[in-house]
Amino acid sequence: MSSIVSLKRVAKRYQRGKQTVEVLHSLDLEIEAGDFVALMGPSGSGKTTLLNLIGGLDRPSEGEVSVGGQRIDRLSGSALARFRARHIGFVFQFYNLMPMLSAQANVELPLLLTSLSAGKRHQHALTALQIVGLAERAKHKPAELSGGQAQRVAIARALVADPTLLVCDEPTGDLDRKTADEILGLLQLLNREHGKTIIMVTHDPKAAEYAKHILHMDKGTLAPQAVA
Repeated sequence: MSSIVSLKRVAKRYQRGKQTVEVLHSLDLEIEAGDFVALMGPSGSGKTTLLNLIGGLDRPSEGEVSVGGQRIDRLSGSALARFRARHIGFVFQFYNLMPMLSAQANVELPLLLTSLSAGKRHQHALTALQIVGLAERAKHKPAELSGGQAQRVAIARALVADPTLLVCDEPTGDLDRKTADEILGLLQLLNREHGKTIIMVTHDPKAAEYAKHILHMDKGTLAPQAVA
């Protein structure tokens, strides 16, 4: 299979006053299309920084970041925003839903960057909600949903533009074990049945068991470890 994510000699540095802090060090990474990868490691190891670079939310200080064959580190801000909207879905720990909007309207948000009509956006959002089992809650606002339901809405939002890559930052970190397992089972289904490539940051070894592979990070470097 071909690589959907490719990082070559990637470094990321931040300036803190007069001090330069290097978070990632000349990192190389290849992730194949259709994989489900869990990123694990201690706090400060660079997991979220790496995820943000892959998702195009940040840019490397050095090196190349390619997603689906596209060098995203070279794109302009507007071109990168359009690329993210079409090709990458994001799922965060705290859902990041707009509280004044219904579930359906939240799911539609990424489609506002496309040329789809309002009717098509509506149809795509309902389809995404149906995939995550929440079509009947389409008109409910986030405050009227449980944590697990809110995260399902967030996953539907990530899916609505039919991206090939999902990046998930601690997607079950705010959920109880039972609900977390339901969300992880849904991600596993999206990987196996819908062909979505998934990269998930997690501190939870039980969550990582749902992935096909684990990448352990420590001090800005990577060491792969396969999951049976």
